[in-house]
Amino acid sequence: MEEDTDFRIRFSSLCFITDHVGFHGTIKSSPSDFVVIEIDEQGQLINKATDEPVCKISEILPAPNNFAKKTKLGFPNVSFEEGSNQEVNTLVRCSNVDQNRQSGSEREETINDGTSQGEEEKVYLLGSLLDEKTNELLNQFACDIKEKWNSKSELTEASPEFSLGRILDKKQRAILHSAIRQKFPFLLTVGKNSEIVVKPNLEYKELCHLVSEEEAFDFFKYLDAKKENSKFTFKPDTNKDHRKAVHHFVNKKFGNLVETKSFPEANYNAGNPNIVITVRFREKAHKPRKRSVECQERKVIYTAFTLRKENLEMFEAVGFLAIKLGVIPSDFSYAGLKDKKAITYQAMVVRKVTPEREERERKRERERKRKGGGARSTNSHIYLDWTSAGLQTGDLSVPGQRSIHCATTNDCLRLGQLKGNHFDIVIRNVKSHTNDSANLRERILEAIENVKNKGFVNYYGPQRFGMGRKVHTDQIGLALLKSEMVKAVKLFLTPEDLDDPVNRAKKYFLQTEDAKGTLALMPEFKVRERALLESLHRFGMTEEGCIQAWFSLPHSMRIFYVHAYSSKIWNEAVSYRLATYGSRVVEGDLVCLDEDSDDEHFPNSKVHLITEEEESANTYSIHQVVLPVLGYNIQYPKNKVGLWYQEVLSRDGLQTCRFKIPALKLNVPGCYRKILKQPHNLSYQLREERDSDVKAEGSHIDEATLSLLISFDLDASCYATVCLREIMKHDF
Repeated sequence: MEEDTDFRIRFSSLCFITDHVGFHGTIKSSPSDFVVIEIDEQGQLINKATDEPVCKISEILPAPNNFAKKTKLGFPNVSFEEGSNQEVNTLVRCSNVDQNRQSGSEREETINDGTSQGEEEKVYLLGSLLDEKTNELLNQFACDIKEKWNSKSELTEASPEFSLGRILDKKQRAILHSAIRQKFPFLLTVGKNSEIVVKPNLEYKELCHLVSEEEAFDFFKYLDAKKENSKFTFKPDTNKDHRKAVHHFVNKKFGNLVETKSFPEANYNAGNPNIVITVRFREKAHKPRKRSVECQERKVIYTAFTLRKENLEMFEAVGFLAIKLGVIPSDFSYAGLKDKKAITYQAMVVRKVTPEREERERKRERERKRKGGGARSTNSHIYLDWTSAGLQTGDLSVPGQRSIHCATTNDCLRLGQLKGNHFDIVIRNVKSHTNDSANLRERILEAIENVKNKGFVNYYGPQRFGMGRKVHTDQIGLALLKSEMVKAVKLFLTPEDLDDPVNRAKKYFLQTEDAKGTLALMPEFKVRERALLESLHRFGMTEEGCIQAWFSLPHSMRIFYVHAYSSKIWNEAVSYRLATYGSRVVEGDLVCLDEDSDDEHFPNSKVHLITEEEESANTYSIHQVVLPVLGYNIQYPKNKVGLWYQEVLSRDGLQTCRFKIPALKLNVPGCYRKILKQPHNLSYQLREERDSDVKAEGSHIDEATLSLLISFDLDASCYATVCLREIMKHDF
């Protein structure tokens, strides 16, 4: 691969805050040289007492020639962040559906399941809620609409309406809305200041052009019933283009409410299969701290566990687990992302999976290996240490395992819900920046003590941006912020200069835009790429198709790219701030008033603008200075740094950007980040290692090399590589 010169220039231009000389060394020679252990909110290491995992689930990556079958991902969670005034909608996952599809009678049971006994009672109450004349007029209005449609005559431009008059009782209005739509699914009801107005449902008529009226009638009854965990199935269909049109219609008109998926019917002919389209409701999202009593009483299974992964990207690990356990990536929640080339331990929570189910998966894995399935050749591993099912607020533990604490009201983890991370790092082949090695030990001691006392510049680390790649994650984020959806997809699928199955598949796609053909080439473990390609195959490489493709990724993955752009700008901003003002706290700077806060997400009320008097009196220190991470709910410094932010946004074409992407249901409020941080509990040890070298004539010599073993804790969202960069004065 060609050297990523742009990336090296970007990071070599970043500042240092200390003035020692530093030293050279090699980090991440192997994953075992870089161990990361999450620290929970109570300050406890998340891994258990022993380093050995409870079970090894699988070696994750297939061999290069092990190409994929269809990835079972379903749809991810999509939600507005807390604080948005818009309605929150969450997509429900598509469970793995049995290939034995329903017969006709079973299909009718599925459809009828959408209307509960309570809904039937509402229809029955329609006559008692309306007076006899109004009821007759409503029936006549409905008959007139159907007659015009059946005669294929067009309705007048001004859609006909029928008013039921003003109904003051709110509950009575709600019952009437539902009762009318259940009895007449081809009608719409609209509320206007306590008045109920009935109109023809033109979407019903449009669907009747695609499916039978019987199916349209049942489908709209199903929609209005909104019964959780129910599904609706259209009649079997052999015409792929026709099925695609039905998918498009349902997703375009009702995509926020339901999702669709195609499955083969039972005993189908492989040459000309009957395919059925199944519709499921997307699960309703509930904002934390605003849940109803009914929502609190609803029991959803959550299982907390410790994930140990080695030499594996976080998103790939989640994607693999999702396939293995029959759920989707958005069913997993976690407090933070972890390094790839490392051994990492972190807390995770998964919805709708019990430890018993995981145990069955382990037994299947052992049985597969016993029968000769064998382990696949790879250097990547994941391990699971399950701790409890039915997660509730409080500590969870089982004998012999360290407890995991989850304190969120919705029983899942959120990003940032951790105190920090503990690092055990080996720096090998330590050398002086010059040939003088006499004072190397003193220089190492000086460097460590300097950073321990003064701290380091709190940059976002290179792994956040995709070090060594042609396209960096912040470039994709910028395209998304500018609503350049097609460009963002192409950037995401840009290949590296490597001849392997993944990059050959990406290269083929950019040359042909053939999503189906690319899917056949893309290996199974590339879960994100396959999810995106499946969606592009379904919706096309158009602007709207690419929007749908981004929705195939969970919310956490979509917003990751936008955050990467904000992180890049923050790195540049802090470099400009230190180059312009140094370590002085000047008028117009922003400082955090809460000295105990280690969290980036403190409110604007905790951020203070420095006055001229405070600058003169040296009221605040450089360790309290913060800079905003871009978003819609931040304030900028009132000095040269604030002007710099505006110039950069203008440079990148974001002068009017509100940091909300409605098309992708993404809201980015922004936050504040301290420009300096310090490691905690820092300790180190120097160790000599001897490598035996063989000369050409056969004689042996021992060369001693110095390794540095260093351990420390960092607050959440701090990067060990950035701390090491300050210690060593060396860019990685």
